[in-house]
Amino acid sequence: MKTVILIVDDEQNIREGLREALQIPAYTIITAENGLQAEEIVRSRAIDLVISDLKMPGMSGLELLKKIQTISPATFFIMMTAYGTVDSAVRAIKEGAYEYLTKPINLDQMELLIARALKGKALEAENIYLKKQLQKRYGLENLIGHSLVMERVFEIIRQISASNCTVLITGESGTGKELVARAIHQQSPRKNMPFIPIHCAALSPSLLESELFGHERGSFTGAVSQKKGKFEIADGGTVFLDEVGEIPLEMQVKLLRLLEMREFERVGGTKSVTVDIRLLAASNDDLEKLLRKKQLRKDLYYRLNVVRINLPTLRERREDIPLLVYTFIEEFSRVNRKKVTAINPRALQALQAYDWPGNVRELKNCMESMVVLSKNPVLGMEDLPPQISPAKSPSLRLPSDLSIKRMEKELIRGALIKSSGKKQKAAELLGISRRTLYRKMEEYGLK
Repeated sequence: MKTVILIVDDEQNIREGLREALQIPAYTIITAENGLQAEEIVRSRAIDLVISDLKMPGMSGLELLKKIQTISPATFFIMMTAYGTVDSAVRAIKEGAYEYLTKPINLDQMELLIARALKGKALEAENIYLKKQLQKRYGLENLIGHSLVMERVFEIIRQISASNCTVLITGESGTGKELVARAIHQQSPRKNMPFIPIHCAALSPSLLESELFGHERGSFTGAVSQKKGKFEIADGGTVFLDEVGEIPLEMQVKLLRLLEMREFERVGGTKSVTVDIRLLAASNDDLEKLLRKKQLRKDLYYRLNVVRINLPTLRERREDIPLLVYTFIEEFSRVNRKKVTAINPRALQALQAYDWPGNVRELKNCMESMVVLSKNPVLGMEDLPPQISPAKSPSLRLPSDLSIKRMEKELIRGALIKSSGKKQKAAELLGISRRTLYRKMEEYGLK
């Protein structure tokens, strides 16, 4: 299919000269002598690229640009301008033009610019196609993937969503455990009722109990009034307990009773409160190890582990990375009002080759940074953060003593060095909670 180019200029010799210069088999060239005529042409047929003069009688090039953006957003626009009106051309770029050319036109420069614009248009078309495919086929709610391991996750979610069974979601930090919980809720009959997420590792034991179960007035210092807990607020809906392995032993008994009887007492209360909730739990800790250490009750573990969904790491589903990348490009371009539309193949291959210790969360943060900082509509190798380049990635030196404990200590030390001592970031790199990291640091004498 030929590329259709519309040349708009009130001077006939310029129109015809450009038509003659662009007479190649791959192009269909149309001309218009003013903005109104150009607008009618764009309304009547598909135009791939408009090359328009800035100053014309009647409708100016800027006005034509705005009209075309409304009529045919997929049409690319190149502005022609005299040297004295370059400021206006720059304004046209800000308004959405792809690029500008100064008169007299350098034909070699124009051909290169047209080729670049059409390549950008092809990438944008590919991006639009990919996004449509994403919407049609790849994903469930806000989960994205077409790999076999993710298809299996989607299948389990569809199978269990209509039930009331408890679900345990496991996987490394950043793999999307909360997204899975939200997808289960949204696919369930409870979707119009509350979804309440609670991050157990973020609260001290005393605050966590009050947050979950509520408290009565006067039950402790500062309890000046009765407060409903998250379980009570979520009545009829779903509660998601993230980092469930961080719940203290003494509170696990109370949680077990809630799961078995659907009732509990507020802190400082004696009256039972009955609720109808579905509980979803998640952990990136080794819960079986917590069982052996007697930090997790067996009866609670078995009650939580009715159905288990183990989320794959991003390095185990690299074929999903292009889908995720294009989704994030679209999202962050829209949110940050950027005109980034695609990524070149080399940069995409570099993203696929990286191991992503922080999984999808790390990829998402990386793409936001790339989109915000990029100066071009197509992301390239120069936009990649330093850690993505294998040559710049710090390597971990393994100790000669390859005992499990020694290696674990060195991994933690390496994560702390890589994160410049920021413990939250180090915990995310290791795929453990911050509380677990503190415990391990104390165990190994790491300060």
